[in-house]
Amino acid sequence: MWNQPVECLPREELRRLQFRRLQEVLQYAYAKVPFYRQRFQSAGVRPEDIRQLEDIKYLPFTTKDDLRDNYPFGLFAVPMQAIVRIHASSGTTGKPTVVGYTRHDIEVWSEVMARTLGAAGASPRDVVQIAYGYGLFTGGLGVHYGAEKIGCTVIPTSGGNTKRQIMLMRDFGTTILCCTPSYACYLAEVMAELGVKREELKLRAGLFGAEPWSEGMRREIESSLGIEALDIYGLSEIIGPGVAAECPAKGGLHIWEDHFLPEVIDPATGEPVPPGEEGELVFTTLTKEALPVIRYRTRDISLLLSDPCPCGRTHVRMAKVKGRTDDMLIIRGVNVFPSQIEEVLLSLGYTEPHYVLVVDREKRLDVLEVWVEVSEHIFRDEVRGMEELEEKIRREIEALLGIGVKVRLVEPKSIQRSEGKAKRIIDRRDMK
Repeated sequence: MWNQPVECLPREELRRLQFRRLQEVLQYAYAKVPFYRQRFQSAGVRPEDIRQLEDIKYLPFTTKDDLRDNYPFGLFAVPMQAIVRIHASSGTTGKPTVVGYTRHDIEVWSEVMARTLGAAGASPRDVVQIAYGYGLFTGGLGVHYGAEKIGCTVIPTSGGNTKRQIMLMRDFGTTILCCTPSYACYLAEVMAELGVKREELKLRAGLFGAEPWSEGMRREIESSLGIEALDIYGLSEIIGPGVAAECPAKGGLHIWEDHFLPEVIDPATGEPVPPGEEGELVFTTLTKEALPVIRYRTRDISLLLSDPCPCGRTHVRMAKVKGRTDDMLIIRGVNVFPSQIEEVLLSLGYTEPHYVLVVDREKRLDVLEVWVEVSEHIFRDEVRGMEELEEKIRREIEALLGIGVKVRLVEPKSIQRSEGKAKRIIDRRDMK
């Protein structure tokens, strides 16, 4: 562990620390950020009304739209001369969401990322290759500072240039790889094309995040690269990567609760769900200076696990993100997440970890078609064998979802590869 005294803090001490910091951040946001003062007043609540952690449910939520509406610096709690770093989301429409950091915030970020890397056993002996994007995206620099805090040797390759990534992995002796899980699959695929065997590399672990991924994809990555694949979680609005991380027990991601207070709510009603039930993750930052965020709705679907972890860490765990409320498909009244489909496809063993969900509308009825790549030897098989495999995949998916789907097997490498977050959904309903 990087910081064992804090990571193993007894639960009662941790809760006392959380409540003290919650009181401080509420007073701070109320005094320093006009948006929060007005939002609290409209809700008829003041910071001193929060007398226990559970009272947080009385506070209003913060959403991504709130950050966009206050573009660029309307939610900052400090003057610009105290800001040492600005990051921003790329934004698919409209203006990006902007986040700022004081020197203290950068130190916190480095600390939680050091814990995250520490969970993978990182030490000064490791060579960490960071293939997350650098720049305004928080991924690359967030991991970078944590690795340097530990004392690792850092290779800041950023995303893309896949053949060069593989060359550097081999030549520089990379031991820990950090990138999206879909890009890890692509790296393994290109390695096979180049004839680079995993035994030629010193890789032993990978920290993969920025998109939901299934246990099936974990098995695929671990098998093809010969590493231990661990999930990490973060979002720029809260701090960036480093909000939560898996330990080798792989029983959920430890949330660094001394800095981030988690909740799970019903996404439809906004009400807290009973302990252990699935819902939308909500976070409150407890130590951020530049951009304190109160009850931020992440849109990520997960649940909290409070049973003891074999690793000894006491911080509550979140289950791997199942999907997002805003990339969740609703097909004839059924909620569908790409990760559910992925788990079925990879469990069968005949397909590659590359697929696309195509949603269309036929005669006013939503239709889901799954395009999935098959391995080279399967694609070259006789037509009857392909038809039987399509039918088998269709039955498995329909048994899981309870609705009819179509399946199309496509030739290897025909689905566009991603060097960042994979595009899993093509929704044609909005194009008509």
